[in-house]
Amino acid sequence: MTIKDLAPALVWKNFYGLTQIPRPSKHEEKVQKYLYDWGVSHGLETLRDETGNIIIRKAATPGFEKRRGVILQGHMDMVPQKTADTQHDFLTDPIRTKIVDGWVAAEGTTLGADNGIGLSLALAILEDPKAKHGPLEVLCTYDEETGMTGANELRPGVLKGDILINIDSEEEGELCVGCAGGLDATADFRYRSFRTPEGFVGYKIAIKGLQGGHSGMDISLYRANANKAVARILLPLIEKHGVKVADFTGGSLRNAIPFEAEAQIVIPLGEVRKVKTLVEKIFAEIKAEYRESDPSAELIFEKQAHPAPKFIQESVMLRAIKAMLACPAGVIRMSQSMEGLTETSTNMAIVRTEKGHIIIHSLMRSAVDSSKAYLAERMRCLFELAGAEISFAGGYSGWTPKLDTPMNKVMEEQWLKVTGEPMKITATHGGLECAIMGAKYPAWEMVSVGPDIVHPHSPDERVRIESVGRVYEYLKAVLENVPEAK
Repeated sequence: MTIKDLAPALVWKNFYGLTQIPRPSKHEEKVQKYLYDWGVSHGLETLRDETGNIIIRKAATPGFEKRRGVILQGHMDMVPQKTADTQHDFLTDPIRTKIVDGWVAAEGTTLGADNGIGLSLALAILEDPKAKHGPLEVLCTYDEETGMTGANELRPGVLKGDILINIDSEEEGELCVGCAGGLDATADFRYRSFRTPEGFVGYKIAIKGLQGGHSGMDISLYRANANKAVARILLPLIEKHGVKVADFTGGSLRNAIPFEAEAQIVIPLGEVRKVKTLVEKIFAEIKAEYRESDPSAELIFEKQAHPAPKFIQESVMLRAIKAMLACPAGVIRMSQSMEGLTETSTNMAIVRTEKGHIIIHSLMRSAVDSSKAYLAERMRCLFELAGAEISFAGGYSGWTPKLDTPMNKVMEEQWLKVTGEPMKITATHGGLECAIMGAKYPAWEMVSVGPDIVHPHSPDERVRIESVGRVYEYLKAVLENVPEAK
């Protein structure tokens, strides 16, 4: 059985189509064309705005012309993550899917259910002859994962509806009515390189096998940060054994908890045995500390055929390592008003050393703008004291919940009718485009729903098959019961 054999057939047919189209963030040209051609081929009004968002419109079902207009919204890009031993080019290769115990997953890569399954639900409704609805628009935004660019560039007045149903939530039975805001921080240490002297041997230190995950949804799971783990090992090696660092590479995406990191080092020949013992000791401590959240953590400590010809200026590398260890990473504060919800966090996502710069990227999130600003000040003070330049970009405010709206009532009532279960009203620590688009369309009523998706932004991502079917029936019931316009 393949995903094309699953039900609802229209949903999984469309999801299969998306898995065949390369669509990593910043490289959406192929999927933009695919979605545009899809709309045209189905005889629907289809347009691409001046920036790259795709909008597909369908007229109301006969008898539903007076209903309020609804926008079903999702993003077309996906997070390109793979395991170290997986051969996959996200710019050219389709995603290889598999069915495991009632879930759909991918072979060694992210699946792209975030947010391909949301778009597939919307497309299926557009072509479902049994779906009843008022005026309907499907908005497919681009570059959500690396900057919410499509949402930021969306123009006021382009969309006609006044109800937005975002299909980018990841827990069935939850009605999301708010989300955190975000801010990117980039610290830059400038260094000089020096020639490796005689008497040094080259080694690689790598941490692999961590679970990683979404830096918003999974940050409260207290998983290990690979960048911090490698920095933790390096600090005593530099301070006590004369080890020099030639390269540090960790993480790949600002909104994914880094699950792999490695450093190329050179070790004085007489210190190799002591270094090996210390590396193994520190890793054993890390392994024990994260035995529940990261049971598959793996250490690689292996000799290289030749030592790196140059190493990074020791004083700068040491300051950068200390700053990485001191840098906040993880949950900063839990919400006091919503049980189990993270309010403020930061993810030290990416570390690179190249061309005279040690670059450290972090993504901060908070539902409270002042808390996010205070966290940014903490980061600024920390990295400036360590001798780095720090800059901030990509900031956006959170989406403030509105609980008592007519559409919230419809959403709750229909979930109860479809499943027999009450719906949970919640907010998310992840970033949703609703926060940005709502500022451009302040009259909108906005909600976010979705099927069960676990471990997005990691190669362990998967979506529950039964959940997709229930959410599809639910969305159709909601659209059939949207109130009339006043």
